[in-house]
Amino acid sequence: MTNPAPSERPADEIYRAFWRWHFYAGLLVLPVLMLMALTGGLYLFKTEISEVLYRPLLTTQQSAAHAPPSAWIASAERGLGGKVLQLVPPARPDRSVQMLVQRPGGETLSAYVDPHDARLLGSTPQGGVMGTIKRLHSLDLFGTVANWLVEVVAGWAIVLVATGVFLWWPRGQSGGVVTVRGPLRKRVFWRDLHAVTGLFAGAVIVFLAATGMPWSAFWGQEVRKITTEAGLGRPTPPTGGGHHAVNAEAVPWALQGKTMDGMDGMQDMDHAMAPLGVDDIVARVDAAGLPRPYALSLPKAPGKAWSAAFMPDRIESTRTLYLDGLTGRPLADIGYADFGPAAKAIEWGVAVHQGQQFGLANKLVMLAGCVAVWLLGLSAVVMWWKRRPRGRLAAPPAPADRRAYGGLAPVVVPLALLYPLVGASLLAVLTLDIALRRLIPTARLKTEV
Repeated sequence: MTNPAPSERPADEIYRAFWRWHFYAGLLVLPVLMLMALTGGLYLFKTEISEVLYRPLLTTQQSAAHAPPSAWIASAERGLGGKVLQLVPPARPDRSVQMLVQRPGGETLSAYVDPHDARLLGSTPQGGVMGTIKRLHSLDLFGTVANWLVEVVAGWAIVLVATGVFLWWPRGQSGGVVTVRGPLRKRVFWRDLHAVTGLFAGAVIVFLAATGMPWSAFWGQEVRKITTEAGLGRPTPPTGGGHHAVNAEAVPWALQGKTMDGMDGMQDMDHAMAPLGVDDIVARVDAAGLPRPYALSLPKAPGKAWSAAFMPDRIESTRTLYLDGLTGRPLADIGYADFGPAAKAIEWGVAVHQGQQFGLANKLVMLAGCVAVWLLGLSAVVMWWKRRPRGRLAAPPAPADRRAYGGLAPVVVPLALLYPLVGASLLAVLTLDIALRRLIPTARLKTEV
């Protein structure tokens, strides 16, 4: 009995399947993944960049004078012709008050007011430059459907890493495992650079992909809903619906979408009672010991609940306080300890993803992951360019035996089950690949290496 040809051995067939899917994964998601890595790397340093770009708006001269919060709001609304939805009292006397102001037509601006004399210092589009970068990073700038792509790209990034590790795995070679061989002009240099970068940065890239899932418009919302209903997520809201929640960063992921109505449970109160104003609410929030700067979301109507959220770098210290709009009494005081295990894990992952949990070292490790994505993308393009046959895509050849795709099951099946949109895209690519194999002659497939 003769041995099968090298290209027909089961190990070689599985290798072909992994190589082909690694190629398609890169082709499908690397451009978007590189955009997300660029914007994510910049957003890690949002505070430092904002300090440079908007220093005149963020800083003020210290003074003994102190205008009340109502004057801050009046100044911003009068100067910008809109309605304040949220304000952030400063933690230091040399910092400005920041507010979100919605103008007629729906445009939302970030306003900056001197807390000492209530003078409007200026405004920017919501979040300024870093707000735009964040919306680019989440693809939210392009609409809800584009935001779904976050889940697909993140899932395929995990496919890239898993298939890449399989392709990297040493099979008797002595070089190109943890070192880079050859001169810059040679393809082997770019192959080794690609493999070694993926090896050392793969875990960080997978972590970034997995912890980025909570922001996806489909998976993130569904997981928040499921974990809450199962008692594993955010605390159950005591009441529902009434204050503005326009800035997702102002509250923890587990509490996003949660609103309160201070009128619920107040049937025994005098309905003629005047609702509290912002001056009284700020005083009560400060008296409750919520550290500044916190984000105070204003109610949609007088008498509704107010919410104030303190979001420090270390997620364990996060705290969200809800106050009744008539009496000022606390309706809920929710901290990290009150979250269920699923919400705790996701919140911790979000904090590390954003480079906040462990200080500068955290930022640098996440930045290294973003830089690695660019190195992987650029080296992949150079490798493809050096091996491409003229006029063809030059996809790696498909395995002769379709059963070789079964070797991919440990990678793609768990992803498909955990992330439905990723599963749909994996199924679509597999169907397309099988269809192309039937349409394109086998002889041509074998020459596309």
